[in-house]
Amino acid sequence: MELIRKPDWIRMKIPSGENYLKVRQTLAAQQLHTVCEEAKCPNLSECWGVGTATIMIMGDTCTRGCRFCAVNTGRPEFLDVQEPERVARAIADWGLNYVVITAVCRDDLEDGGAQHMADTVRAIKRHSPKTMVEPLIPDYGGSKKSIQKIIDSRPAVISHNIETVKRLTPKVRDARASYVQSLSVLKMIKDIDSKIYTKSSIMLGLGEKKDEVLQTLSDLRAARAEMVTMGQYLQPTLKHLPVAEYLSPQKFDEYKKDAERMGFRYVVSGPFVRSSYRASEPFIKNIIHIKDSLYPVSSRNR
Repeated sequence: MELIRKPDWIRMKIPSGENYLKVRQTLAAQQLHTVCEEAKCPNLSECWGVGTATIMIMGDTCTRGCRFCAVNTGRPEFLDVQEPERVARAIADWGLNYVVITAVCRDDLEDGGAQHMADTVRAIKRHSPKTMVEPLIPDYGGSKKSIQKIIDSRPAVISHNIETVKRLTPKVRDARASYVQSLSVLKMIKDIDSKIYTKSSIMLGLGEKKDEVLQTLSDLRAARAEMVTMGQYLQPTLKHLPVAEYLSPQKFDEYKKDAERMGFRYVVSGPFVRSSYRASEPFIKNIIHIKDSLYPVSSRNR
């Protein structure tokens, strides 16, 4: 397939700034990974500069091989039981307002790493009570027991990404992931605890049609997701899926309006948007009101 030339509005920013350097130094000292770097996120400098970051735990090697993802695939190392504390200390050192914790898929573990994720959320809350925590979770094979562990750690938001439309899912995602399973994970979270907000993300430019995007948004709302992000898929290497289309900023605006009409509480849509982009914004602006007293919107975040 012939590569499509990037349009003018797709221009990557070179990471820079004092806070960016501070975060990089702490990551190296604590031997931590961020999905910001591993996934080659175009918003890295912006997010780190305003006090948000996405930490990737349980190593940098995933047991799955999705064709869009830049994270390494292979046999992961043993879990580091000290990692939750190291992550929590790093976040306390940065003074972050909001942190997203994500993880590689760990199908080699009985619970998919859910307990390790929950331990990390709790450690962050102990060290930084005012920092809001959003675990961005894999599907855990649809295990209710694993998802319950995440819910029991009492995060403000739980995210799980649908990634693409139903037709393209087998082409884009690992065979162990499915469109229906992702929807069931989001629904299960709300069925267990309706007070926890749920969020998902869609990549565009993989060859999806408009009616398929609208159906995906409708399916997410049926699963009671309150927040959604939509961004342009960018091919990380020549080994990954090629871009089928670069959507214009105007097209992203149209999809944003479509999603808002469907009843999503918060929508971010644009070429460089990623699942964790502006993750703290709905809480900072009081678009979403935290019901759990463990997560007040503090003066620090206003």
